[in-house]
Amino acid sequence: MMGDSPVFEPLHIQSHKGMYSAEFLTDDWSVLVNSAKAGTHFLVDARVAKLYREQLAPVLQRTTTILIHATEDAKSYEQVGKVIEQLVANGVRRQHTLVAIGGGIVQDITCFISSTLLRGVPWEFFPTTLLSQADSCIGSKSSINLGEVKNILGTFNPPQRVVILTAFLQTLDERDMRSGIGEMLKVHTIAGPAAYDEIAANYDALLADQKVLLGFVRKALLIKQHYIEEDEFDRGIRNIFNYGHSFGHAIESATRHAIPHGIAVTMGMDIANFVATRRALLAPGHFERMHPVLQKNYSAFQHTPIPLDKLLLALGKDKKNTSDQLGLIFPVGESATVERVFVTPDDSFRADLRAYFEEVLA
Repeated sequence: MMGDSPVFEPLHIQSHKGMYSAEFLTDDWSVLVNSAKAGTHFLVDARVAKLYREQLAPVLQRTTTILIHATEDAKSYEQVGKVIEQLVANGVRRQHTLVAIGGGIVQDITCFISSTLLRGVPWEFFPTTLLSQADSCIGSKSSINLGEVKNILGTFNPPQRVVILTAFLQTLDERDMRSGIGEMLKVHTIAGPAAYDEIAANYDALLADQKVLLGFVRKALLIKQHYIEEDEFDRGIRNIFNYGHSFGHAIESATRHAIPHGIAVTMGMDIANFVATRRALLAPGHFERMHPVLQKNYSAFQHTPIPLDKLLLALGKDKKNTSDQLGLIFPVGESATVERVFVTPDDSFRADLRAYFEEVLA
């Protein structure tokens, strides 16, 4: 490959469609230029296109390139259908390739379309946000919204390759950085208290030193790789990666997405730890051990109004639920092992949530 040397050795992830790689590069824009060949359809975050119009010029000049305004509305079933119509109008064929350049929303859209359009069109991913580089870029999942229900539609469809260009991180604002760090905190919690304590001790350096940040990005991907190769289709152990997400998605829904995803997940982890402690599922001390850094990560949104009734309503729509119980992911026991716990959404559970809002967020 021309251009920069890799920041790290690539990861090689096994999937049901074979092996794919996740490569780390700094600012080797030639890798994108080389992707701009016949039969390639680019789906590009419109904000990324504006910020990097010079570097992406060979991509943006193509008549088949589609710009996506990466809002939560863009992930709706209706809006994804419009992107499919554009691809069809552009003459997409099964032997062509879709290339996503953007964060998690562009990833979800491209992955979903890739697995359904023409019964399958290969795709590649150039993640541009910290959240997508450190977490979502591997794992094969796509998630699309239907009406008010978040992530109710989706597929498992790995990319042919992932290229992590770390130069994209230079234009992220602090809100986007903290959103990505939220997912990194989640992944390290799953690896155990020692892994969480290590990244928590380096929290300030994550925002100030890219070398430190990228080291933890790679660690997060290595942790996730272990689980997704064991349970690619999310039927067992991989469920624990929903830690913070049931509450986090409900927070996003209840606030009409006023809180960014990774920051909502951070708050969701804090809620899960608090509720698990109140219910004697989690040994004393773990909430207090983790809370300071979690709170630091969501502090800018700590006083965003979160209507309790809307939060409970959104929790009730989570796809991990049974007919009458919520399927939540809690840290459990002396070692804070992350696992699924089924909870009845009764007055006691409502009281747990109210206590969190009154005692922690107040």
